Amino acid sequence: MVHPHQIIDASRRVGEIAEQKIAQIQKINRSTSYLALNALIEASRAGAAGDGFGVVAREVKQVSTQINELSRELAADLQSQITRLMQLGDQVMARLQDQQGQRLADLALNMIDIIDRNLYERSCDVRWWATDAAVVDALEQPGSATARHASKRLGVILDSYTVYLDLWVIDPLGRVVASGRPDRYPRVTGASVRGQSWFDRALHTRDGQGFIATDIETNPCLDEAPVATYSTAIRRGGAVDGEPIGVLAIFFDWQTQARAVVDGVKFDDEEKPRARALLLDARQRVIASSDGVGVLEEVVEIKRRGRTLGAYLEPDGTHIGYARTPGYETYKGLGWYGMVVLAPAPTDKGSSDAETAITAPAHLASAVRQDLVSGMQATRVAA
Repeated sequence: MVHPHQIIDASRRVGEIAEQKIAQIQKINRSTSYLALNALIEASRAGAAGDGFGVVAREVKQVSTQINELSRELAADLQSQITRLMQLGDQVMARLQDQQGQRLADLALNMIDIIDRNLYERSCDVRWWATDAAVVDALEQPGSATARHASKRLGVILDSYTVYLDLWVIDPLGRVVASGRPDRYPRVTGASVRGQSWFDRALHTRDGQGFIATDIETNPCLDEAPVATYSTAIRRGGAVDGEPIGVLAIFFDWQTQARAVVDGVKFDDEEKPRARALLLDARQRVIASSDGVGVLEEVVEIKRRGRTLGAYLEPDGTHIGYARTPGYETYKGLGWYGMVVLAPAPTDKGSSDAETAITAPAHLASAVRQDLVSGMQATRVAA
């Protein structure tokens, strides 16, 4: 696929090659002119015997003058047209860069919007399931029977909601009393989460509409899987304004779901090898990447200049689009970003066609010079 910047680059190369070749023609022409001058001098010395030689020399000088005038006109015309072409090309490129930047920003916004809508549903899930009778009973009537019943109930939920790794019921002291996948994660039941920010804050939410959402972190009880944790208080009687008696925590399978989002960004076939889609948290730490590199380790600086949506070019030609989370409904987001990085297209280094086309005049000038020299030599012999 041909891109406008390739046409502009080719125009610049043509201009450079034309300038070089015209300079070569002028150099050859100067040599021809000197040769003609020397021939005239030799003809004058030879007297009547050099008359024929002088005629050829004067013709050579006339041709040399014509070539010189033509090369100057050619240089001026080429310079004018190539300059105009590059100006028009720069204007086209500026418009295309603006359009490309807007497209990349839109792709970044689409990514973070998908995440926002998805995580909004998670905030709804945790508040709803915290009112489930089996979950409430496990804390109001603590014992092995209610814990097993709650665990089975959580397992049924997980069978239907495959975006979660696990669901936990936690007592007010921070001990996990029931989980949805005790066979898969045997270390969970009985584990203490006291001191975890998402637990302490959930226990102190104002009412049943409150919830806590966290940045992406690995969870040691879930085989170090990266998760988005949502939590809320379980309240007495399942009432919205009931007394907090524990916490429900749900663990969103971040790696699988986020990967689907970054892999789903619509790049064309030419862009894919040089494109990278990223999700960043509020610290601009990579929490998902289409190339799988730097997740939870790399920090990427976004040059936002106070904007929540935009695009910019790096000095090396890399184009970057970004969008900060706008939130969705009651989920206000965590200050995350979608980011799209598009490296510059490879430069087409082939310029053989342009060089062949521009080289022809130099070859022609050389041939003319050779013919003239041969003619003068023949005249001298005849004389």
